[in-house]
Amino acid sequence: MLKYPHLFQPIRIGNMLVPNRICHVPTDVSSSNADGSVSERDIHHHSQLAKGGVGRIIVGATSPDAATGRPTVTGLVADSDTQIPGLARLAESMHKYGAKCVVQLQHPGRQCAWPRYNTMSATDMVVKLPWSAGHEIVYENAEEKGKPVRAMTTEEVVDMVDKFSEAAWRVKQAGFDGVELHAAHGYLISQFMSPYLNKRIDRWGGSFENRMRFPLAIISSIQQKCGRDFPILVRYSVDEWVEGGRTCEESVRVAVELEKAGAAALDLSQCIQESPGAGFDPMYYPEGWTLYASRAVKQAVSIPVINSHSFRNPDFCDKVLADGDTDMVGLSRQMLCDPYWALKAYLGRDDQIRRCISCLTGCWQESMMAKKEIGCAINPACGHMEFDEMTPAANPLKVGIVGGGPAGMEAARIAASRGHHVTLFEKTGELGGAILGCCMAPGKEKMKWYADWIRGQIRRLEVDVRLHTAPTVDDLRGFDIVLNATGASSYVPDCIGAERVVPFEEAIACPKVPCPYHPKDRQMRRTGQRVLVWGDHYAAADTAAALAGMGKEVTIVTENKEFAASVEVIHMYVLRKRFAQTDAEALHSEPFKFPVKIIENSTVYSVEEGKVVLMDKSFQRTELAIDDVITCHTRSNTAFFEEVRRAGIPVVNAGDSKQPRNLHAAVMEGATFGLKLEERILMNANHSLIDSLPIDVQAQLLD
Repeated sequence: MLKYPHLFQPIRIGNMLVPNRICHVPTDVSSSNADGSVSERDIHHHSQLAKGGVGRIIVGATSPDAATGRPTVTGLVADSDTQIPGLARLAESMHKYGAKCVVQLQHPGRQCAWPRYNTMSATDMVVKLPWSAGHEIVYENAEEKGKPVRAMTTEEVVDMVDKFSEAAWRVKQAGFDGVELHAAHGYLISQFMSPYLNKRIDRWGGSFENRMRFPLAIISSIQQKCGRDFPILVRYSVDEWVEGGRTCEESVRVAVELEKAGAAALDLSQCIQESPGAGFDPMYYPEGWTLYASRAVKQAVSIPVINSHSFRNPDFCDKVLADGDTDMVGLSRQMLCDPYWALKAYLGRDDQIRRCISCLTGCWQESMMAKKEIGCAINPACGHMEFDEMTPAANPLKVGIVGGGPAGMEAARIAASRGHHVTLFEKTGELGGAILGCCMAPGKEKMKWYADWIRGQIRRLEVDVRLHTAPTVDDLRGFDIVLNATGASSYVPDCIGAERVVPFEEAIACPKVPCPYHPKDRQMRRTGQRVLVWGDHYAAADTAAALAGMGKEVTIVTENKEFAASVEVIHMYVLRKRFAQTDAEALHSEPFKFPVKIIENSTVYSVEEGKVVLMDKSFQRTELAIDDVITCHTRSNTAFFEEVRRAGIPVVNAGDSKQPRNLHAAVMEGATFGLKLEERILMNANHSLIDSLPIDVQAQLLD
């Protein structure tokens, strides 16, 4: 008996019989070769999904014309017959595991990551979209001016219709089961369909019929070249979430027209880039919040409908299918986080699923936004094929890990999975480290999903965990290798009255005693009503949100010219709206009692009873009435690492104890440590483990 029978029921889409209702919705993994041809990383990523049992895989963001637009700098391209052999290998890599596969054709238009300039759209405009992969490049000491975009000529529009259908023909020649048109999120087809973005006064703009002319022409052209039995899916945004944009009512009309034109299925999404919260839905958005859209569209059409926002739990997905809210559930970031989601659900092992926390760090901020390849903050194997080649330890080592935060826990997980004997020391009464503070920030509760999952893995692997234990150097002498993952701590920069400043760790220590992981010795420092949060990065953003959520009057002071510039951009888009006592699109959070004020380019000069004096970059001083100042400045805890190193014990430093950054960096460094462990410990002058040395070099160094 299947635990989730509705998830694993087949469905027909056009002439395509999909073996189950799980769809990998299009994801730009930005891992192709520079010319847009299929890379080994593309094949590895998509074959993993098929191996994991995904019924249908939509390969994302494939440009029909690289010369005028690629959504990411290393996205796929299908604008030349020379791409067909690679696409054929990609299709076969999924077919061999029983999956049906589709290529999404996407021209980014105004949102090109490449080329940077002379980008085209339905309409002339200047755009400022700092959260888009096609954002304006603003150099370190330059001013933001906006990115100019030109309107396509009629000849270019007609030519682009042909380029889309030529690309679809290549996809069919390569052996794919269908093609999808990307008409969502403010990309080119979306730009023509949108009443907000399309301001043309020719036959390609204005009325609903004119705005639909471009996508319908593409569908017709594909049918002429590929035949009417070649399935065409369309992904489009049901609500654009801007004044004057398309709403659900018009999107139902869109669905009817697409079905009439011969679309085989509809893949529903949200937003244009002016409203990124709804499209990216960071961790503030609840699971399945867009089901209203698929319910409305399903009433108007008979073709299958896919819904895809923030699905994480198999029981929830099975229920929405049983209730008829959608015909397929679409997963994207969840599959980056755990490509074996479907297999674990199929075998009833959903307790082992690593649920995506919607942090957008590895999969957006530090990958495509930064013009790099895909990654995942909590799945170090995403984009890193070497983790698939992990082997059991031939001769297990005794591994000591000091610090039970993200770096230490991930190192313990990988090392123990390989069979090493791991002892994990944690000075407090619980594992989690810096993750635990996120539980206090309203809307970031999903961070605990990862904390609970990794702690569960450590229990399952029977890692020797020693809580309330800070080992000495002598305690570590019996280990073959030690990882120092002692994290970072707050400090108070030079100021008058520094002794009055409160560490953020104490100000937002979780007081929830019923938590199963509560160490019974955690204490929160009481602070006054008017608090000043001094610092930047995640510590300051989370502390400010936590205290504002408690009803306090919060002022943030940062020395930087823009607060939290290195924090993931979509989270800050949502959080800044919350600071202003409003909400991002589609959210209905309880507003903070007081707005959160941000003072940039300033620092704390002095702290006195009931007041603080600030000094800006021009040395001008301002006095504020404040009850407590909370420092969110952090620095690495390196003292123990240096002590162990001087004692001659092989030791590696990782995570925030190496440099305060984020969850992605900590998890990756911990996992890499576990992956490198070999029988013969060898370290270089950078205090880094060396693995996979050439056999002749090993002999020269180790004999």
